[in-house]
Amino acid sequence: MLPLSDLSLSPSYSYFTLAAKETAATGQWHSLPIWQAERLSYNCLVKTAVAVLFAWVASLHGESPSILPPPAGKLYHGFYWGGVGTDTHDPTEHDVTPADVTRYEQAIGAKTAWVYFSNNWFESRKFPIEMCTWIRNLGKIPYVRLMLRSDVDQRHGEKRFSLQKIIAGEFDVDLRAWARDAKAFGSPILVEWGTEPNGNWFSWNGKWNGGAGEGPKRYIAAYRHIVDLMRAESANNLTWIWHVNWLDEPERKSNAFENYFPGENYCDWVGLSAYGPTTPLTRDGTESFEFKMREAYPRLTKLAPGKPVIIAEFGCDLHNRHVDIVRWTRTALEDLFSNRWQAIVGFCWWNEGWQNDDHRKHDTDMVLLHDLDLTRVFRDEFARHADKIQETPVISK
Repeated sequence: MLPLSDLSLSPSYSYFTLAAKETAATGQWHSLPIWQAERLSYNCLVKTAVAVLFAWVASLHGESPSILPPPAGKLYHGFYWGGVGTDTHDPTEHDVTPADVTRYEQAIGAKTAWVYFSNNWFESRKFPIEMCTWIRNLGKIPYVRLMLRSDVDQRHGEKRFSLQKIIAGEFDVDLRAWARDAKAFGSPILVEWGTEPNGNWFSWNGKWNGGAGEGPKRYIAAYRHIVDLMRAESANNLTWIWHVNWLDEPERKSNAFENYFPGENYCDWVGLSAYGPTTPLTRDGTESFEFKMREAYPRLTKLAPGKPVIIAEFGCDLHNRHVDIVRWTRTALEDLFSNRWQAIVGFCWWNEGWQNDDHRKHDTDMVLLHDLDLTRVFRDEFARHADKIQETPVISK
């Protein structure tokens, strides 16, 4: 294992020596190309260092680098930022900028290891090279939600990017091109497709694909088809995450997340969503984070033993009347840092707001920075458990 911040390069027959370190005092990268140190700006050095480091790791054994779990007892902390929906703009789940990352990290007093965002195929079928590049330039891992969908609306079937069309190979050309560009990117990427299949809000849920008997089978076939295509293109820098919701919705045996499992060979990590209430008025989801883990974690680890688990998404509406969000969140973080669920290697809060109807007071707001007390909870818990946070991604060598 090779922590990104500890890499140093001294090629025997090169024209330069390049060292990269992340100091405890500043949390910043320092790069020292001997022959050009006086000519390059700091930002340019950072970008050059990160790109060269990843490329060097990849070339060690002719293999693609990938992100590894953190050392035992430590957790990664990811970042998702979707912004706030308005009358004229729905969050596209990729409305994040480097400034958002900086503002968030400064507020909570800790660094994030990955940046999580959606690659919506109704906008573009191309690999999101621009976003992945600036994320890498920050020393973080891009975490891509590969979203083959026609819009961001939920609870409807999908005609354009249906599971049957995926299985039939109608998007193979685009998927192969995506994989080749991901491979050419040359550094680690976390990726998922078919997010939360056991929730009937997404079009790949069984409800929209032939029902209880046929739906999960189609999902698995489509999932395997996508992974097989990308692996055939040698996009081995992709770490595949199979990501489910903690609660099967609807709660029927035929819709259990176990029915959607593509197999141990088709996922490297597994992810879990575990939300509290997601609107100001709902009574659903008020159970503690620990309750949700008690229900889902044993099932998940039995299904995929030995696989690293991440809490890919969790959060709570800031203004829900039926839950104390500060207490809910503090307890969730304390439970995570307690290492009581040893397979868990990371977590990520869903920072987003959206409209639910024409009444503004019904709008969802889950943006952590909009609540001073909630921000303080994160900052205090992160400071208290600083020794349990793995800020720098660990990269294979």
